[in-house]
Order: sequence, then structure tokens, then C-alpha cells
Amino acid sequence: MKPAHKEVVDHLQASLPGAVAQAEELFGELVLWTDQEHLVALATLLRDDPRLQFQQIMDVTAVDYPQREKRFEVVYNLLSLTHNRRVRLKVLTDEDTPVPSICGVYSAANWFEREVWDLYGVFFTDHPDLRRILTDYGFEGHPLRKDFPLTGYVEVRYDEELKRVVYEPVQLTQEFRRFDFESPWEGMLHLPGDEKAEMAEAEDGDKA
Repeated sequence: MKPAHKEVVDHLQASLPGAVAQAEELFGELVLWTDQEHLVALATLLRDDPRLQFQQIMDVTAVDYPQREKRFEVVYNLLSLTHNRRVRLKVLTDEDTPVPSICGVYSAANWFEREVWDLYGVFFTDHPDLRRILTDYGFEGHPLRKDFPLTGYVEVRYDEELKRVVYEPVQLTQEFRRFDFESPWEGMLHLPGDEKAEMAEAEDGDKA
């Protein structure tokens, strides 16, 4: 581990014992593992400590490992412009265990946490407005989970009779299809420029 990273880890362990469960260096960046109990306090220390000053949150996302008991890694990417450093903070959780919101520490985490809730289903406690942000409010499931079907659960279409958008179960009916290659949607029998090749072939035939 780089001396600068080791210095950060040692300082955190001395200032907030038990908050850093594990520290590692991946691709040249410092990764800190914590738990739900210490998350908010650790984020606050990373932001406010003069030796750290990670005052910007660049992203909050998650990674899904369905085979694990705690299938989700919630990932926070922090930046210190003062010290020109980055740190990645990670918390493990499952489908039922919520994660404390850090909106009170980083206001920009608001929409990021909503996105994680929407796409992965990770619930954040004490979030001021935890609702879907990328999918529709009536959407079923969380589409970035590895076990979410590629087709989704419902399909959306506009109903001319009802004059509104309707949601229906996905139906994948496989029917015989007659390919019309003269249709611009299917393909063309002759591509632009083919006539030149045909003319050249005709000329070669005349010479022979």
C-alpha cells in the first residue's frame, strides 16, 4: 500500500476505532470497507477532518453478487480536491437490511441513493425522498439486479381505445415470419452501387 494511503488508514483507525473493517488498494486507489453502524460517522470524518477533506461525493452505486449472502456492495466514491486524493467506501448488505443515508453528510448523495434504490432495491434509512428516479413509479422490480429478467415483467403500449398508456404482462409469442427483403426494414435486394458491378460483369462477358 502506498505510504499516503497507509497514512489515511492509520489516521482513520486512530480517530474512529472499529469504523474501518478492512482497507485495500485496488488499481492504485484506496478502498475502505465499513458497516452500517459506522458509515455516517466515517463519511463525516472523511469530509471534515483537516488531514482528509474528502468534501465531494462523485458517485454512489452498487454491485450485485446474487450468490453471496450479502449480495450487494454499496459503493461511495469520494474526492479531496485539497489533497488531490480519491477514496472508495464500501458497505455490504442484503435484500432486507437497509443502509443509512448519508444525505446529511453529502447533499449530492440524494439522487445517487435514489438511483441505487430504484435499480438495485437497496433501501436507505432517513433518506428525505426515497422514490424511483429512472423508472416509472409503477415499475415492478429493480432492473440492475442480476436475477431481473431481460424482458422485464411488464410491457408498455399506448391503447387507442382507452386513450392512455397501459401496462401488460410481457408476451413473447413466436410466430412464423415471412421475410420481405424488398422492404426497407428487412433489407434490399440491390444495394446502391451494385449496378456498377453488374455493368462491369456484362462488359467482361461481351469481351469474352
